[in-house]
Amino acid sequence: MQKVWGSNENRPAIYRLNQPTDLKNKALKLDQSDELAQFRNQFHFPQVDGKNCIYLCGNSLGLQPKSTEKFVNDEIKNWQERGVKGHFTGDKPWVSYHVNSKKSLAKLVGCDEDEVVAMNNLTTNLHLALSTFYRPQGRRTKILMERGAFPSDFYALHSAITLSGNDPAACLVELEPKDGSDYLPTQEVLEKINELGEELALVMFPGVQYYTGQFFDIKEITVAAHAVGAYAGFDLAHTVGNIPLNLHDDQVDFAVWCTYKYLNSGPGSTGGLFIHSENAKKTDLPRQSGWWGHNAEGRFKMDNQINPIATVDGWQLSNINVLSHAAHLASLEIFDQAGIERLRKKSVRLTGFLEQLIANSSILSEHLKMITPSNPEERGAQLSLFLTKLGKPVFERIVEKGVILDWREPNVIRVAPVPLYNSFLDVYQFVEILETAIQEETGK
Repeated sequence: MQKVWGSNENRPAIYRLNQPTDLKNKALKLDQSDELAQFRNQFHFPQVDGKNCIYLCGNSLGLQPKSTEKFVNDEIKNWQERGVKGHFTGDKPWVSYHVNSKKSLAKLVGCDEDEVVAMNNLTTNLHLALSTFYRPQGRRTKILMERGAFPSDFYALHSAITLSGNDPAACLVELEPKDGSDYLPTQEVLEKINELGEELALVMFPGVQYYTGQFFDIKEITVAAHAVGAYAGFDLAHTVGNIPLNLHDDQVDFAVWCTYKYLNSGPGSTGGLFIHSENAKKTDLPRQSGWWGHNAEGRFKMDNQINPIATVDGWQLSNINVLSHAAHLASLEIFDQAGIERLRKKSVRLTGFLEQLIANSSILSEHLKMITPSNPEERGAQLSLFLTKLGKPVFERIVEKGVILDWREPNVIRVAPVPLYNSFLDVYQFVEILETAIQEETGK
């Protein structure tokens, strides 16, 4: 378990809160000085009793940008007015619609535009990547992942091993912390990679672990994987739009993500895929092929020639879902305006404020343990709070009081103050409501 920071004296001045009466005023002052505060007004908030809810669930489904309706309706209108001609006419012809998100995504994940594409969904993209980057040979058959990974990753890796003719029980290595806690030190990951050595085919880790909120050291893990001759891939579902990334320079082989969490692109919206250019230019790499991944210039000659595109686009299967991608573009436009580096700075301040409020509360300190690392460099926008003495009834009381957040078994509340649309006052009010819910449940 990770401990919350101790004394106020050891913390940055922004978090030194001496008296309970200071807290709300502190939140208001932080909001007044927030240079990103105006972006909150660009989102729709669910209503509870006629008022905006306190929405702290962007790690599960991001709020809808107010501009989404126009972006989607523009393409509906194009379809209405142009029919099939919309594929090749208009400001954003559908035949190349996927290109429109590349510049924004490249900035978010730290890569060249030819290394990133929006398509399919996360798990489909993961299966496509595995068909290329999990090619077991001889003793090199094992995949390393973290114990308790998100089920999508587990099922995809399990099936990839099975389809290769190998035994998942022998080849899928699930790493857990040596001390039995929820925190998996980078050093233990590196040690396991070195231990597996020439038996290791692929390291597949999350950027941010969905349950604990831990942010793993992508660069160090990649370097270690390459040193023993293995590939390094990452599930960035909880990372893209949350933490700045540098996938190209970190030499990551591939990464996948969804866009409906921090990227606010709508339920079940398009996924994302990164393939490093050093891999993409090797057009002889095995892959699951599709029409859209081959020779864009000659695509409509229909000559069925095998000529993969020498970029990430070579992993495309078919034309993109335009209406889903339109919603994606609406959110990406906001990210371009806000900037991921500025968002990250605010996110560190939001989670730090939340952590200190919890530490200052005798009620919460008695009933909660934070299983997310206290080090801001090892976490994103999510803090996972483990209820040590109480269960889901506390969570249900919070929801009844107008807060939307996420529950995960056993006894974990995942709280995600998202810097694009959450305020410091949201954080303060949540803690106040959480304290009240615990008091009501315990009768104290």
